[in-house]
Amino acid sequence: MNENLKYWNQLKDVPATAQKKIKGGRLQGMTDIKPQWRYMVMTETFGPIGVGWKYTVDDKRIDDGGLGVQIVTVSISLYYKHGGEWSDAIPGVGSSEFTAKEKNGLYTSDDAFKMATTDALSVALKMIGVGATIYMGGADLTKNTPKKELPPEPTITDSQSANLDALADEVKVNKAAFFKWLGINNWSELYASNYEKAVKELEAQRNN
Repeated sequence: MNENLKYWNQLKDVPATAQKKIKGGRLQGMTDIKPQWRYMVMTETFGPIGVGWKYTVDDKRIDDGGLGVQIVTVSISLYYKHGGEWSDAIPGVGSSEFTAKEKNGLYTSDDAFKMATTDALSVALKMIGVGATIYMGGADLTKNTPKKELPPEPTITDSQSANLDALADEVKVNKAAFFKWLGINNWSELYASNYEKAVKELEAQRNN
């Protein structure tokens, strides 16, 4: 095996459990990689974060996107340890909407900086081969590759959908904002595995 591809080959393949289909917006039907898997394989390969790999946030800003929209941009530098020495900085730039224009008006996300940082990390990590098989189109895909369907993950039942809708009305949550937080367009798109998460979050609104 080519020694230069050592880490690339260790990091390139993404299990089906770490892939997630994008169910709404312009990227609907494409597939993304779960961030936590990226961090797990980096830890498996190099050691705990801060010991075998790390990153620094070099710049973060909010830019005007027009019509009230604001875009968060985060720049990071990724480092990993090889032969007892730290690599040079591997750059990554990510972005996310801080203020988005929606049907009911402008919506501000308090997760925008976190999501932009996650995006920046994914950009830097792909440079060393994390998820490379997907990005090269050899497996299931991301927003940068042609469409190909993943095996369907079950969504919630009609009864669960009705329960969530009633609970959302009861706690007077902004459904459009809540759908955006969940990454869906309506209750029927919610994965069954995320049902308890949605219930827990709605229940938490009672005390707000």
